[in-house]
Amino acid sequence: MPINPKVKLVENVLEKAKIEQAPTRKGYGEGLLAAGEANEKVVALCADLTESTQMHLFAKKFPQRFIEMGVAEQNLATVAAGLANYGKIPFISSYAMFSPGRNWEQIRTTICYNEVSVKIAGSHAGVSVGPDGATHQAIEDIALMRPIPNMTVINPCDAHEAKKATMAAVGVNGPVYLRFAREKTPVFTTSETPFEVGKAEIFWDAGGKLDVAVIACGPLVHNAILAAADLEKEGIKIRVINNHTIKPMDEKTIIEAARDAGAVVTVEEHQVQGGMGSAVAEVLAKNYPVPIEFVGVQNRFGESGTPNELIEHFGMGVSHIKEAVKKVLKRKTK
Repeated sequence: MPINPKVKLVENVLEKAKIEQAPTRKGYGEGLLAAGEANEKVVALCADLTESTQMHLFAKKFPQRFIEMGVAEQNLATVAAGLANYGKIPFISSYAMFSPGRNWEQIRTTICYNEVSVKIAGSHAGVSVGPDGATHQAIEDIALMRPIPNMTVINPCDAHEAKKATMAAVGVNGPVYLRFAREKTPVFTTSETPFEVGKAEIFWDAGGKLDVAVIACGPLVHNAILAAADLEKEGIKIRVINNHTIKPMDEKTIIEAARDAGAVVTVEEHQVQGGMGSAVAEVLAKNYPVPIEFVGVQNRFGESGTPNELIEHFGMGVSHIKEAVKKVLKRKTK
């Protein structure tokens, strides 16, 4: 099985029914608590969603370092900017639809323009929020965050990686956007799986002459691995890259994958316009153009439904990734 041995995924990574399930927001809560224990400068602010965003773990342990801002997302960002200006490392949490969705201008001007180290946790991102529907399904947030100067953007693939990303964000000198999901998703990395901000990881590599590179972020990385395993049975050789850091992107790994495979499929639970796939396309257009197919939300608003139904409905399931691979294969020039 062509799992990259260096990344140390769980042994049953291809058995979705048996794999542990946990929401990435849970990893955020655990990571924030650990960050607070390691660094007394870490403080936390929330917009009346303390338990939903898993910030209650920090609030209970460090009540003197926690501020409940209420439903006031603009104040959430500006107060955090002030705290950061005086040496604190604030984490702010809400649903991604509200932060950064509602307070984008404050994030841009008071946080990023001043280049202060506020860490923005956008929870309940993507269509997998489920029955809450289009008004609460943030599928434009990456596009909002990545064009802002000084901003780092990270979309962890599972709860373990979410914890590592949260702890690593403390060491980033400047603002960071961390994107988390509400729904339980497969926990397929381990505590020993490497994580470094700005360093993509190859999770699956068929070896030899590759046919397609699949570049994914967030929990859909697992779907990409399942698709790669199915395609290998058909003789199609895939490399799957966990591209968790969307900005700054690991251009070296992305360009090498394009050169080795000659075709790329991007996978994300986000609008294809302006998201991770767009960032990959920008890198490759400048450095090594190849045919690309984009798996994600195709210029639509979300809908109500169960999380798994919506992933399938919006064309982000395993079968859709396989279709995109076969489609891009037909466009290859080498």
